[in-house]
Amino acid sequence: MVENMTTLPHLIIPHSVIESSLKLLQEAGNERKERVLLWLAARHPQELIIQEVYLPRQQCELDSFWIPREGMEELHVHLRKHSLMVAAQIHSHPFEAFHSLADNRWAIIRHVGALSLVLPHFALHSKIDSFDRDVAIYRLSSDNQWIEVLQKEHYRCYRIVS
Repeated sequence: MVENMTTLPHLIIPHSVIESSLKLLQEAGNERKERVLLWLAARHPQELIIQEVYLPRQQCELDSFWIPREGMEELHVHLRKHSLMVAAQIHSHPFEAFHSLADNRWAIIRHVGALSLVLPHFALHSKIDSFDRDVAIYRLSSDNQWIEVLQKEHYRCYRIVS
């Protein structure tokens, strides 16, 4: 079971982060490929303010992606250099938004309370104003299970700001 959500960090997501994320996911989607992005933040006790959309080196296919060792090494160097952490991951699926077995296995973030967001249809139909309706959110529980956050509870996970 997921811990009390009120004790987990809340993401503060600038409008520009959503715009950039949609653009990058849609670029890959136009080629009929999934893509994963990482939202990077500075550490704060009760909230994580997303400061950067990070596009890791990755191999993408119609229904999968993976980050090679070099991509992970580059990510770690970037995180250390800028004193950031991976606050959430966001990726696209070719059809419906859900957390697949591959998503569970290859998730980049693995800390309790971590968020993994998934957009359907390669994010090609998603816009800023439809983001919350389109996205499926999963939170990692203390027993290492990705649990879906009901749409009516999304507000407990993040807030989009100007």
